[in-house]
Amino acid sequence: MSAQKPLILWFDQISKDDVPLVGGKNASLGEMYSKLTEKGIKVPYGFAVTAEAYRYFIKENHLDDKIKEILKGLDTHDVLDLQKRSKKIRTLLLKAKMPEKLEAAIRESYAELEKRYGKNTDVAVRSSATAEDLPDASFAGQQETFLNIRGVDNVVKYVQKCFASLFTDRAISYREDKGFDHFSVYISVAIQKMVRSDAACSGVMFTLDTESGFRDVVYITGTWGLGEALVQGKVTPDEYYVFKPTLKQGFRPILSKKLGSKHLKMVYGEDPKHPVKTVKTTKDERLSFVLSDEEILKLAKWAMIIEEHYERPMDIEWAKDGDGKTIGTGEIFIVQARPETVHAIKEYKYYEVYKLKGEGRVICTGKAVGSKIGQGKARVILSLNEIANFKPGEILVTEMTDPDWEPIMKKASAIITDRGGRTCHAAIVSRELGIPCIVGTENATKLINTGDKITVDCSQGEIGRVLEGLVDYEVERIDLEKLPETRTKIMMNVGIPEQAFAQAQIPNDGVGLARIEFIIGSHIGIHPLALLNYEKLKEEAKKDKEIEKVVAVIEERAYNYANKADFYVDKLAQGIAMIGAAFYPKDVIVRLSDFKTNEYANLVGGYLYEPVEHNPMLGWRGASRYYDPKFEPAFALECKAIKKARDEMGLTNIKVMVPFCRTVEEGERVIKVMEKYGLKQGENGLEIYVMAEIPSNVILAEEFAKIFDGFSIGSNDLTQLTLGLDRDSELVSHIYDERNPAIKILIKQLIETAHKFGRKVGICGQAPSDFPDFAAFLVECGIDSMSLSPDTVIKTRLLVAEKEKELKKKK
Repeated sequence: MSAQKPLILWFDQISKDDVPLVGGKNASLGEMYSKLTEKGIKVPYGFAVTAEAYRYFIKENHLDDKIKEILKGLDTHDVLDLQKRSKKIRTLLLKAKMPEKLEAAIRESYAELEKRYGKNTDVAVRSSATAEDLPDASFAGQQETFLNIRGVDNVVKYVQKCFASLFTDRAISYREDKGFDHFSVYISVAIQKMVRSDAACSGVMFTLDTESGFRDVVYITGTWGLGEALVQGKVTPDEYYVFKPTLKQGFRPILSKKLGSKHLKMVYGEDPKHPVKTVKTTKDERLSFVLSDEEILKLAKWAMIIEEHYERPMDIEWAKDGDGKTIGTGEIFIVQARPETVHAIKEYKYYEVYKLKGEGRVICTGKAVGSKIGQGKARVILSLNEIANFKPGEILVTEMTDPDWEPIMKKASAIITDRGGRTCHAAIVSRELGIPCIVGTENATKLINTGDKITVDCSQGEIGRVLEGLVDYEVERIDLEKLPETRTKIMMNVGIPEQAFAQAQIPNDGVGLARIEFIIGSHIGIHPLALLNYEKLKEEAKKDKEIEKVVAVIEERAYNYANKADFYVDKLAQGIAMIGAAFYPKDVIVRLSDFKTNEYANLVGGYLYEPVEHNPMLGWRGASRYYDPKFEPAFALECKAIKKARDEMGLTNIKVMVPFCRTVEEGERVIKVMEKYGLKQGENGLEIYVMAEIPSNVILAEEFAKIFDGFSIGSNDLTQLTLGLDRDSELVSHIYDERNPAIKILIKQLIETAHKFGRKVGICGQAPSDFPDFAAFLVECGIDSMSLSPDTVIKTRLLVAEKEKELKKKK
């Protein structure tokens, strides 16, 4: 860079040395253009009006002293005073004259863009300040961005508007809080050819999970039209997760695809005064994913290249072109990249677990941001004019936030919005502030009143709940650096895919029991045989109203699938893969479905296929279903889902476990059926375990050990069947105890027999989580692993370490 600092820099001229001149985002754009395009990443071309140009504008108009005078004695906590001073400075900047030399440089540069893209070409005018998007500070949307700006006069005008946006209320407040000098911060403006995503789609992606900080995924969101609708929280977008380690190996690991409601989209407007407008989407748009699998994988690969280039987690905006007259129909472009600043700077020495100690009536639910709990008095605010009423410690309840709300957001103990997804403004800011937030509730502003005492609970996973009253809660802080190693593997019981990334941060040796019933019940919700028989049901629906309802649910949930059974396979595969990826490369033992007939009957269409049993607990469940001709086609879908997670996504750490296998012959039949549908024991490292939950599994352990790779003790059912009682009956509950001598004899016998034949034995029942003395007994027996509920993993590890130390001394 020459001694004379330039007023204009084209993207392919920008290097890392120019960051002080062009700010974080624009430097990213330039570097991506000049260095990353050679790696196949597409970036729209453009130029930056540099920070030097802004300095020149201020100097030529003699504005420094005037601004200092307006800011003298500022108190950012006085919201009305902040608004007044901010408006005065912006008016000063907007009325100032654009220096001739600078205006000529902008006009000349825009003319160059017109030569490339045509007369009055559409551009984005994007601000980028030097105190924005720093590695350790990134308050979203401090300065303005303007879309679909056409004509050189407008470009000059909007550059000046970007200059003025350096002194918005939120930007002034943010700099004061961060201790930045207002006169050491400068703004640059990128003039970038627009991608016609108004005729296609756009979105945001992160190179980590935004909730847990889990680094091994790319998290992508997408919506129809321009991306500003998503960032502003006007829409709930589609969400996708891709697993980095196996993507690098050449697999196709799309771990999750969730459809967003996408009821609106932002498109180009016809009026130059209103260059963009918001319109409703069609039913087809609402029920369709905005990206194909190929596009999801392409974006994930690009995200990894960008992350590698900047050597840190990144927050990236993408857009797909739907016009193609000047830039390329159907092509995807990266339009912005900046450092992710919430999780990237965290040191994970401690793990915090928030737990409710009571319950309250659920007022409404939405998407949880973070995993904390917050509480206080609600303050419902529907307009920016009301923000002066907000008091520190209150809970902000609103339709959606935008950057102008920043001065009160930092005072809130929690935030609740009607609209938005997990990458909207409210979500991004609440993460940086470290406060709980629930977005997309749809009706919180109608159900909550100002002054209501409420609790915001984000501790339960993906779904955030607003509870009535101030519900007691506690925070457990675990020091991760002081945990001892143990010979006995301390594994985890996991069933909800959305919690897996966070739970995997608790020190563990893998997953000893991954239940798939939650995935089937919540993510799918339809009986597999109803999906397989969809065409037949369509015919029957013409004469039967109840079947008509079943068909309607199938058509809505599996809208994107010609073959409705593929919906079951994909959703189940994705749920299993989320858990497999979270703990990769450690073992994740997936238990095959163990719904009873009454539970299967509760699924949509289930009543058509399930018999009524007087005692479902001892009836048609587990292994007996898998080879039965009446259910085998449904079990085939389960096998295909596991095969997809292992073979297509590369998650070979996934093992399989057969539940409720009453006889050795049953075990052999199940293994054959699994092989028939692509799950061959031993192939690609596939191990098949059996649940030891029936006395016959222990009595014939030697025979079971010949066909299975290991055992997992299900102490709940084993206790029930050994003592001959119904564990759900309160009449005999006083007899139910896993520590009964009969149970302990069976467990000891199983471990000894299994070890004689070189087979591993774990336990995945509740007993070691609940009873420390039982955990100690298992260590004495030499059990290989214990799989526990996540909240007891740490304390059990400490107990096991102590017991192992004691046994070592005795030897």
